[in-house]
Amino acid sequence: MRVVLDTNVLVAGLLSAAGPPGWIVEAVIAGDLELALDMNIREEYEEVLHRSEFNVPSDRVADLLAAIDQFGFQAVAALPGPDRLPDPDDEPFLAVAVATDSVLITGNVRHFPRESRRGVLVQTPRELIEGLRQRRT
Repeated sequence: MRVVLDTNVLVAGLLSAAGPPGWIVEAVIAGDLELALDMNIREEYEEVLHRSEFNVPSDRVADLLAAIDQFGFQAVAALPGPDRLPDPDDEPFLAVAVATDSVLITGNVRHFPRESRRGVLVQTPRELIEGLRQRRT
């Protein structure tokens, strides 16, 4: 399954292995989820995950970024749509999801109002996990 991950999902998953964000991070590292991204998103991941306030071990960040580089699907995203998002920093995530027909996973669904989604399915980490479990049964 191809997904676009908001940075907050990666941060939460690295801070705690328990729960849906932790499972998602492990699935990305294992190559079980195909992560779609562009260079802007990759740069944001690296910058945010290295912030000292998160206190994530540098080897853990390096392992995640290496997996993203190995298994990630590099995309060229479209321009933002006519209905702009409340936070312009979220635009690249939606643009890549549109360009790659991916599900966008975020801990802040309200940052992606329905009228601005351009047909993209936006889910929380828990919704993604529940959907994957239902498909297996």
